[in-house]
Amino acid sequence: MRIATPIETQRLRLRPFRDDGSDLEALLAVLGDAESMRYYPSPFDRAGTRTWIDRQLERYERDGFGLLAVEDRATSEVIGDCGPTVQEADGESYVELGWHVLRARQRQGIATEAGAACRDAAFASLDVPFLISLIRPENAPSRRVAEKLGFDVWRGTIRAGWGHLIYRLDRPG
Repeated sequence: MRIATPIETQRLRLRPFRDDGSDLEALLAVLGDAESMRYYPSPFDRAGTRTWIDRQLERYERDGFGLLAVEDRATSEVIGDCGPTVQEADGESYVELGWHVLRARQRQGIATEAGAACRDAAFASLDVPFLISLIRPENAPSRRVAEKLGFDVWRGTIRAGWGHLIYRLDRPG
């Protein structure tokens, strides 16, 4: 099962990360920002961001999908990532929808727009009964995005020593 890319919305283009390193600086601006990554154990450094991109490249090959680079269509600037990934929670594997947005572009509906496109592509392409989103309870902005996308709190879990809510969205129809 593969998700066809690129995915385009009114303002965004979602595409696979490039393996030539050209996305590294832009994604480091997102994942390396302490304020944006306050719900993670720590912001990423250059090596951690490179590993993050490499992990997506591996996911594209293994799973047929992974987090995608989110580009502003007007400028081609990478302003975040979004997409489905296989994640484990309480010993079970699920397809999770996740997102990160450059701090300067937050609160502009970018995560919701990218998330809606990836949600729709995942349900169109993947044979899954539902999607999840793992969100720390105190991460109010991501919780709002999940709720705008139609997700509801399903249950709680612990990941990497931190409490998380598991949001769930059943396949339409």
